[in-house]
Amino acid sequence: MNINELFVSLGIEPWKAVLGSLLLPPAPLLLLTLVGARMIPWRRGWGWLLVLVSTVGLWLGACSAAGEWLERALLQPPPALSADRIAGLKRAMAAGPTVAIVVLGGGRESDAPEYGVASLRPTSLERLRFAIWLGRQTGAPLAFSGGLGYSAMPGASEAEVAADIALREFVRPMRWIEPRARDTRQNAQYTAELLRGQGIEQVVLVTHGWHMPRALRAFQQASLQAGLKWEIVAAPIGLASPIERPVLSWLPSSEGQTLVRAVLREKIAWWFGA
Repeated sequence: MNINELFVSLGIEPWKAVLGSLLLPPAPLLLLTLVGARMIPWRRGWGWLLVLVSTVGLWLGACSAAGEWLERALLQPPPALSADRIAGLKRAMAAGPTVAIVVLGGGRESDAPEYGVASLRPTSLERLRFAIWLGRQTGAPLAFSGGLGYSAMPGASEAEVAADIALREFVRPMRWIEPRARDTRQNAQYTAELLRGQGIEQVVLVTHGWHMPRALRAFQQASLQAGLKWEIVAAPIGLASPIERPVLSWLPSSEGQTLVRAVLREKIAWWFGA
């Protein structure tokens, strides 16, 4: 039994978000700084060493260059879909409706004041936009998987919000919505249930590159458990460098901190079996 299954069996899945926050920077590094500072009066050398290590860690933990290196070293996300692969999906759709584009939710805003209704977070909206573009290129129908996260407020599910945005703002109806999933494993499990019997042979998975390895594992396992012979096609997004100038990429930035946390969160979730 992995750690994720242990959390599920104990009924404490909501605590996964709390544990993840405590394991990700800057929390461990701030704690290390306090430990080092406390050690200085009686172990001066070791105390200053801990402070130095934590300071360097805090700096690198907010640099996009460090995040990109960690992403390549720890996750090895697949490349973007090539033009030839997109053309192949279009040919498959021309031969029969056997392809589905599945978008994995990345979070929603329960109340966006500027719109007066719920909206999608930038991560989720970016995935939706690419999926709609890919759907227009190939003719494949869209599915969106996303419910209410463990820390979310009650309201419309992420999938329902995404379907509304897709129709109103992109004039692209969503063929299927899966509104129950609260994590990646549930995305895969409930999507397999939703698409069973729909004649789907290829599932084009749309999510960020740093999330793709874990998402692929979850969907491959879910399809096997459901007895489905799906070909899972990775369609990662967010592969461009968040900061283009090399010098600036080694300076702390909000983009760098976001990327480092995302990569480390994914690797921890992979180890825990989430």
